[in-house]
Amino acid sequence: MNLPLFFAAAVARPVPTEWELVYVWNQTRPEAKVIIVCLLLFSIMAWSVMISKALQMRRARKLNQYFMEAFRSQKRVLDLFDRRVQAEGCPLFVVYQAGCAELDARLRGSDGEGRRRHLSLKGMEHVKRVLENAVAQEALKLESGLILLAIAVSGAPFLGLLGTVWGVMSTFAGVAQQGVATLTAMAPGVSAALSTTVAGLLVAIPSMFGYNWLVHHLRVLTVELDNFAQELVSRMETEYMAED
Repeated sequence: MNLPLFFAAAVARPVPTEWELVYVWNQTRPEAKVIIVCLLLFSIMAWSVMISKALQMRRARKLNQYFMEAFRSQKRVLDLFDRRVQAEGCPLFVVYQAGCAELDARLRGSDGEGRRRHLSLKGMEHVKRVLENAVAQEALKLESGLILLAIAVSGAPFLGLLGTVWGVMSTFAGVAQQGVATLTAMAPGVSAALSTTVAGLLVAIPSMFGYNWLVHHLRVLTVELDNFAQELVSRMETEYMAED
């Protein structure tokens, strides 16, 4: 091996003096920097939503499990309601509380002194509608915030593409004005333009996975709410509906 030539090549090799991302950022045009900053804000928003909703659904699942154990262990459907049990953050408890409050009001009537032993079919229909409304309201609470993830998934790639197209257009316009179409003249502008697409994908890809994961668990919780409402109505009808 020719050592002098090896050392000469090592000395002649250009040593990077600036980190790659810093170099690309310095070459980025002002409009592309604005887009990257917007995408950064999108990313912070998306991660905040994903973390908060994941914690909310995890807590809801645990509380639902504990509540179902307590609900199925009671002898009568209004036992937990009469004991004034509280379970904040539990979707099933909110549905149970709304249905039992309506059932209690229908059983007591206008005087409010004591509960009747039976409830009419019309009164039970009112209880069912209250339960359906409570289920819908809880599903909306669980779903709140997911629209921000959907916006990040669909909007971030297009915002990044806008920055790339704009940057490439500006680069070619500058090359045309200078009349020099060399790699040295074009590479910095093109690489800086592509950075907005990379930023858009870095926002959209995690948001897509997080959105699909959250939607799946949201559907599971919604089905649990519907099943519980049906089970609750069935027990109410068994205990308080008069037989024909």
